[in-house]
Amino acid sequence: MTYFPRRNFLKRTALTAALTAAGGFGAFISLPGRAAEWPKEAFASRKLAEAIAALFGTAQMTSSAAVALKAPAQAENSAQVQFQVSTDLSNVEAIAIFVEKNPGPLIAHASFTGSAAYFSARMKMAETSDVYAVVKSGGKLYMTKQNIKVTVGGCGG
Repeated sequence: MTYFPRRNFLKRTALTAALTAAGGFGAFISLPGRAAEWPKEAFASRKLAEAIAALFGTAQMTSSAAVALKAPAQAENSAQVQFQVSTDLSNVEAIAIFVEKNPGPLIAHASFTGSAAYFSARMKMAETSDVYAVVKSGGKLYMTKQNIKVTVGGCGG
C-alpha cells in the first residue's frame, strides 16, 4: 500500500481542477474565421428576388433538369415539410431553398467544397406556394421549382 499525504493529494486535485477549467474554457471560445459568414440580409429579405440577390449577388437563374427537388405535392403538416435537393452538376458551391409566399423566403442555405451535392431537411410553410431549389455551380445559378399545396390538417380541398 502506498502512502499518499493529504497535502499532496489536495495540491494535485486543485491543479487538476484548474487545468480542466482552463482547458474547458478554451474549448468554448469562438475563433474568428472558423464559422461561415451569416447571410443576414438574405434571411431578412421579405421578397423572393431580393432574398436570392442578397444571397448570391444576382437573381438571374436558369431552369435546369440537373437540379432535382423531391418534396410532397401536398403537405400533411405544414410545420414539417420534408424536402431533398440533389444535382448532377459539377463544382457545386451552394444549395439554397426558397419558399415564395413565406414571410421570409430563404429557408436554408448550404455551402459545398469538393463533396457530393445533396441536401435534405424539413421546412415550415405558411401557405400553398412555389418552392425553389437553387444551386450555384461554376459561378452560375440553376434552379427548379415545385408547387406544394398546404391544407388545414393535411386534408385535401
